[in-house]
Amino acid sequence: MLEWLFGRRRKTDAPLLGSREDAGDSAGRIDLSDLAPDVVSFLGQTAYLELAVFESLSRAVSQSPNLRVKEGISIVAGEALAKHQGLIAELRAKKVDPAVAMQPFTEAIDRFEMLTRGRDWYETLLGVYITAGFLDDFFARLVGGLPRGVAARVRDVLTAPGSDEVILDALREGMASDPDLSSRLALWGRRLIGDTQLVARSAIAASDSAEGIHRRIEPVFTDLLGAHTRRMDALGLTA
Repeated sequence: MLEWLFGRRRKTDAPLLGSREDAGDSAGRIDLSDLAPDVVSFLGQTAYLELAVFESLSRAVSQSPNLRVKEGISIVAGEALAKHQGLIAELRAKKVDPAVAMQPFTEAIDRFEMLTRGRDWYETLLGVYITAGFLDDFFARLVGGLPRGVAARVRDVLTAPGSDEVILDALREGMASDPDLSSRLALWGRRLIGDTQLVARSAIAASDSAEGIHRRIEPVFTDLLGAHTRRMDALGLTA
């Protein structure tokens, strides 16, 4: 399912991938350098993913219940667009047409966006908050396999501070006014993380046994799921 994230792969003498929160944890000791994507594929895929996030948030802006929320969500949308533009700048620096680099990944990313869009405005917001947060963290781990200069710049793009509190406040207001919304969003969040993990796992397929891949990446995913749990906790939802 959704084997869209990486095309060709190359081996590289990349540093070990580690957690941004704790470079010395078990995830940081896992060498995933042989799973690294080629740089153009990585940039094309992540650039289109950030564009999809921007488009989702732009729709959320148009559906916002009032001007205060509309203005706040527009700021978050602008941050996603800034990430997209930062990744596009890396492609242009390599004399690569961004549209050509992104094109191979549009169909599957659009399909994933549809799967995680949700039935209403609140589910759309939670979908962006959960999936974009998880995948930004995931891709930030994989940049260690890119050329050193590019890796540092792309990591900065993907980990740039954002205005997540705007989304959190909008969701909290909705849950406060609708007692049934919390349970619905908790279920939606659990479904989202399952689909998102499938996307991430498809990105790290390599010429190794499924068991070997699972054993090597499980500490990384454990760490990323911990971050997901903290995102859900911030909303008072059970992950």
